[in-house]
Amino acid sequence: MTFTSTAFQQALISWFHAEQRPLPWRRDYLPYQIWISEIMLQQTQMERVTLFFERWLRQFPDIHSLAGADEDLVLKCWEGLGYYSRARNIHKCARIIVREHDGVIPSDQKSLLALPGIGPYTAGAIASIAYNLPVPLVDANIGRLFARLFNIDTPLSQAQKLLWQKAKELVPEEQARSFNQGLMELGALICTPKKPACSRCPLISFCIAHREDLVAERPILQKGAAQLTIEMATGILPHPHRDGRFFIQQRLADDVWGGLWEFPGGRLKPEELPEQAVIREFLEETGFAVQVEKKITTTIHFYTRYKVILHCFLCTLEASDLSEPPVPLLSAAQQYRWVNLAGLDDFAFPAGHRKLIEFIKLHPAAQ
Repeated sequence: MTFTSTAFQQALISWFHAEQRPLPWRRDYLPYQIWISEIMLQQTQMERVTLFFERWLRQFPDIHSLAGADEDLVLKCWEGLGYYSRARNIHKCARIIVREHDGVIPSDQKSLLALPGIGPYTAGAIASIAYNLPVPLVDANIGRLFARLFNIDTPLSQAQKLLWQKAKELVPEEQARSFNQGLMELGALICTPKKPACSRCPLISFCIAHREDLVAERPILQKGAAQLTIEMATGILPHPHRDGRFFIQQRLADDVWGGLWEFPGGRLKPEELPEQAVIREFLEETGFAVQVEKKITTTIHFYTRYKVILHCFLCTLEASDLSEPPVPLLSAAQQYRWVNLAGLDDFAFPAGHRKLIEFIKLHPAAQ
């Protein structure tokens, strides 16, 4: 088929109107909800986002409730989505928008790009999906789709300028919302990384890779970075009264997982045993001299290209005659608490520590 933008746009938009998934942020296309959903969808699967999105709206139904919230509550509500800098940027954004834009999320790209955590893709998504403005956007799904449609024979990381130019040329003046969502939806449901359903694609007649039998070879893949394994150790420290409370501390705001709560611990040094690491980390981070009572469990969690192995131990303070614990000398945290097991649910923890908490709940003997 001879390529025409109008025919391409109409075929995609008609397909999207018939096949789109009933996602919660598509009910009313409110700018606040579009913004939150797009940030959540970064590096997170759609199925998980829909669950977290509904929970988020119950806690923060609008931008004013978000702007007025404490950061601890924002991080707690984000718990489980990972990449917590996204949550901190959302919180900063909300406060800026309330203070400088009267609580209205901007529609122009210049203002959007000036906000923390909003790059070209998110700005394009807000402008086109929330406000139906003819602004292009390119995500991983669109990049893969374009690589096949236009037979792009370079890795997508090297073809960004071309991808954005194609998106700009194709986005229609009047129906940008449906068109851009259609591109993303087609990439997610039909033009998938493996075994794309070409026979059900509304754009098959426009697809150069299909016509030249190159679909399986597009996009050109780059060799991925090797996975890195990080070994860490952490310790559960009960209160000397053995009253069910445990020591937790809140990480520094500008640290990795800043603002989240944790059990003290850290990365193993070369040739160091996990038991040695947890004793050293307690002393360095809190000034507490502890001894390891027993191994509790090992948790494993994946962060992008990192595999984090967390060795977890039950510890006790070395001084056996303490009626009250000493005051910690915090070097890697901003504050601390002694909290019972049920109370730990009120605090936001990194994924590995949350897995440890859930393990302890299911295995009381671990305490």
